[in-house]
Amino acid sequence: MTNSFRPQLTRPSLWLFLIGTIGSLWVGLSVSPVWQIKTLTIKEGAITAENTISADASSLWAFRGTTLNEKPAVTKEWVRPANEEDGLVEISAQRHWGAFSLIPAIFALTMCFTLREPISALACGVVSSALVMGDFDITGAALIPAITKGGGVGIVILYLWLLGGILGLWARSGAARAFAEWASRNLVKGPVSAKLVTWCLGIIFFQGGTLSTVLVGTTVKPIADRQRVSHEELSYVVDSTASPIAILIPLNAWLGYVASLIFIPGVAFLATEADREKFFFSAIPLSFYAILAILFTLLLSIDKLPFVTRGMKESIRRARAGEGLDRPDAKPLAALDLGSSKEPPYPPRVLDFLLPLFLILGIAIGTFVWLGSPNVHWAFGTAMLVSFFTAIVRGMPLTSAIDAIIDGMKGVVGGAVVLLLAIALGQLSRAVGAGVFLSELLGEAIPLVWLPAILFAVSIFMAFSTGTSWGTFALAFPLGLPLALAATQAAGVEDPTFFLAICFATILNGAVFGDQCSPISDTTVLSSLSTGCDVMDHVKTQLFPSCVAAALAVILWTVLAALTVS
Repeated sequence: MTNSFRPQLTRPSLWLFLIGTIGSLWVGLSVSPVWQIKTLTIKEGAITAENTISADASSLWAFRGTTLNEKPAVTKEWVRPANEEDGLVEISAQRHWGAFSLIPAIFALTMCFTLREPISALACGVVSSALVMGDFDITGAALIPAITKGGGVGIVILYLWLLGGILGLWARSGAARAFAEWASRNLVKGPVSAKLVTWCLGIIFFQGGTLSTVLVGTTVKPIADRQRVSHEELSYVVDSTASPIAILIPLNAWLGYVASLIFIPGVAFLATEADREKFFFSAIPLSFYAILAILFTLLLSIDKLPFVTRGMKESIRRARAGEGLDRPDAKPLAALDLGSSKEPPYPPRVLDFLLPLFLILGIAIGTFVWLGSPNVHWAFGTAMLVSFFTAIVRGMPLTSAIDAIIDGMKGVVGGAVVLLLAIALGQLSRAVGAGVFLSELLGEAIPLVWLPAILFAVSIFMAFSTGTSWGTFALAFPLGLPLALAATQAAGVEDPTFFLAICFATILNGAVFGDQCSPISDTTVLSSLSTGCDVMDHVKTQLFPSCVAAALAVILWTVLAALTVS
């Protein structure tokens, strides 16, 4: 008994688990948080007038920019200053545990790379977050509220019910196989053309993020599988043409969201929403990381990428030799193979595969144009219903259609669980104050030339640790842009607009890079899920080319910053 148990105790993963858990428990029992009072100018109409108070009536106004050791009576207020030109100000008390706030994210990331299994690693991060905050009812006080607040119900409906149902109907009806056969005859003649189709679809589906990864990945997987494209290659192309293209072609929800975060009082070129959107578009040529990420995926698609890791080379060799699209001991998220199915009850048609895709894309773009944001639930829900009733009308028995939907749901259960845990960890990382603490580290004594690189690095760490680019935007833009403006004014820079655009681009691209490469990010998980790749295989093989793109981008930003301030 002793001999069989002792090796388990000496395994690095077990020791890391014990250290992380005990350390988190110690913080929760021994360390008290501090409260940082932050201000954010928000645009008119964001909240109702009755929710605002005057500066004299505010209990937080006098403590702006300070740190408190005790929790204030009120943690958020919307204040209208005496000077109306200053705009409406949101004052919030945000807590953190100093460097200990980073423990949950670091714990989860370390366990991800050690265990090579995302569910256990994310669960470790959730437990650690709850213990650091002193919420010892981990399920009731931490996990369930975090999933609910982070939109977990929507994730279950969208990615478990709707996406799983569509995938199941495609498999049972033979629609996915029909499309793969049509594409193989007309578009795809080998691995290179299969990857090029993937790259082109990534550009076309410029809505970005989760929508792009799901659409592109599920569309091309049957084709790429037939052409022996490894899942590591496919997931890299899918992931690196999702968020990067969304900030290069920002005709999507990203534009409005980011524009709402970059208002700075007294800055004329950011005064109105139209001005801020114009500023966003002017900074697109400075999004060097996104441009390089798109370029590198193109080079990989045509087998011309000069720097490929050993893992990616091995995946290419293995797939082309017919030795498997995944490592022998890989644990791919997608259990459903759309390329093979039971004998369909009627002759499959390509239209049965393409029509739901066109509906998803059309409704997502249409709702963005008419409503201001893409409604992906409407898009996937309509596609699911159309697929279901098309199958019934064409002759599929009702029981078979229901079974197909259930089988599809079974195929994405693992991915849905990972997504829910990733959302929970992202919410808990913000609640534990990881981003707030990192923002304090920036300080004000930063050399101007290095400010873009520092903002890029901090944005990367925030996004990588929390698994969210949008959450990073909300933390980094209100901090970084005013800091950049103050630094340029103090240095007497002649063109602060251009320098501010550089800093804007570094924050934007840093958040995208960190989110794209994080194993706890929803886009990372969905890229793996939709292409059938092991999450950690995807992370490891995409990390090096992404880091090369990031390093080159930093050099370009630094050179431009030096020319601007000289």
